[in-house]
Amino acid sequence: MSDAGEPSNEPVVNKNKAHRKDKPWDTEDIDQEESSFATLFPKYREKYLREVWSAVTKALEAHGIACTLDLVHGSMSVRTTRKTFDPYMILKARDMIKLMARGVAINQAVKVLQDDMACDIIKIGNLVRNKERFVKRRQRIIGPDGSTLKAIELLTNCYVLVQGNTVSVMGPFKALKEVRRIVLDCMKNIHPIYRIKELMIRRELAKDPKLAGESWDRFLPQFRKRHLKTSEKTAKKNEKLEAKVEARKAAGIETTAEELARAQAKKKVYTPFPPAQLPRKVDLQLESGEYFLKQSEKEAREIAKRKQQQAETTEKRRAERAEAFIAPAETTEPTVEEKRRHKKRAAMEMEMDDEEPEGIEKSKKRKKRKEKKVDEES
Repeated sequence: MSDAGEPSNEPVVNKNKAHRKDKPWDTEDIDQEESSFATLFPKYREKYLREVWSAVTKALEAHGIACTLDLVHGSMSVRTTRKTFDPYMILKARDMIKLMARGVAINQAVKVLQDDMACDIIKIGNLVRNKERFVKRRQRIIGPDGSTLKAIELLTNCYVLVQGNTVSVMGPFKALKEVRRIVLDCMKNIHPIYRIKELMIRRELAKDPKLAGESWDRFLPQFRKRHLKTSEKTAKKNEKLEAKVEARKAAGIETTAEELARAQAKKKVYTPFPPAQLPRKVDLQLESGEYFLKQSEKEAREIAKRKQQQAETTEKRRAERAEAFIAPAETTEPTVEEKRRHKKRAAMEMEMDDEEPEGIEKSKKRKKRKEKKVDEES
């Protein structure tokens, strides 16, 4: 035991580092001064990157960052050097090569190295399962002739590029949130025009200093999916039925709304039993005898069937084209001789009617004659 007066040889441990454990990277063989990031790029970007790589190197050298382009593995990497004076610049350089891999041009990607500029790469590939629906919604972000994309860029002061399964955005931090919200909502089937309208209103409200400390909720539009009530649905249904009845009356078909409703509301008879199982392809082939045919015979039958379908389609199209050349029925005016004959016949009928005694038959004939005259005049 040591005396109380003697000083102890044990090193003084800092209170904050009393429970600190050695990290796996705290070894002598690892160079702790270097940080590096790498990113892959698609094959179609290789040619462009090779052309502009000297400009990339020049832009990053100004901040003391080294960069390499690996064409064998299809990757770009950036790393710090002893000349790096800003430690955050390596993260900016990482963002720059990520943007270039996603199709952003060099003159635009270099801007991310500025202090007031940030970037965000939004992944949209896995948000919609159906390929056609995904393409439609992605196109909705761009809009007709890029008008929607231009509106988003003007309102948020951001650069937006839609490429493949990602949307690359560059701009101020606050604006990146807005663009991300617009893009994700669009992929969830909410049209960008609603968010654009909201941003326009916000921009106008920001100009008024009186509203700086107030809530803007009363000015902003509330877009919600409106579910119709049962009464509203019935009213809509009745309107459609009335429109159909009017259309049929115009066509000369006499129907009532009740008859149409009855025709539409033909319900299937409920049965607890499932429908009969449909035959398999093999069963159908066995029934027709096709199953026992040779491969060459099957192919010959398939070709004959295809040719027959083609012939039918060709005949149908030829008939459709020929319809345009069929002359319409022409209504010619009666000649002078026909008019004379008609007048003579009318005069003779009048004489015969005068000779006939008054009665129901005579009045009927007069009515018919009047109707004929009206038709001829019209």
